[in-house]
Amino acid sequence: MFKTTLLAGAAGLLVSLISSGRSAAADAPLRIRAYLHDPVKPMAELYVADPSGSAEKLQLVMGNLSNGQNVVPSNGSIVLYSKPFQNAAEAKESAICSAKVPSKAKSAIIVIVGMPPGTEPAYKMVVLDDGPSAFPKGESRALSLIPVEAAIEIGEHKLPLESGKICKIPAVKRKNDFNMAQTNFYYRNEERWVPFTERQMQYLEDYRRIFVVHVTPGAVAPTVTSIVDVAPATVPKEPG
Repeated sequence: MFKTTLLAGAAGLLVSLISSGRSAAADAPLRIRAYLHDPVKPMAELYVADPSGSAEKLQLVMGNLSNGQNVVPSNGSIVLYSKPFQNAAEAKESAICSAKVPSKAKSAIIVIVGMPPGTEPAYKMVVLDDGPSAFPKGESRALSLIPVEAAIEIGEHKLPLESGKICKIPAVKRKNDFNMAQTNFYYRNEERWVPFTERQMQYLEDYRRIFVVHVTPGAVAPTVTSIVDVAPATVPKEPG
């Protein structure tokens, strides 16, 4: 039952995250870094619109944040495309999904989430403001993709994780001499809080973490993917 509920609810969780942002009048170039979260298909060929309006391949790096790319939002949203395009008609045809850019954001991290097989659209996006005041060094963010109540406990912080919403986690102060802090994740099963990840993790002042709480096909409990933002990953050069 738990597995069925998770898979059935996954496609509808991101609606609240993509419904508000800056206006179309603010469609100035935006610096983005991207992370593809898709346990079934961990790499994909996806495109965005560059500052000239042309299609540009999204420079994804498996398991990491990509290097920065400049894009131009459309009507206040970042649009993801499945293939290159030459004109507006082709762009409309190849558009997969879009997500609103947070108000006043000048740079952003986009988390691209692969939907269950057979779902349309195949991907959805979440956009995080990457500015130093919106996401300071030392802090973490958590995105829950499971349609049940969840919670996180890191050092001195105990916070709820709402389905489809981004949780802001302040810098951790209660750490040992090696900057390690106990990090626990829980989900609610009827009247019980059930731990599904319990481990020590390192938290440094110059690091930022993004946690993605999700379920993989066939799983009976959620799992957590942790992205450590130290420096943008280098995109491997294609042969030739």
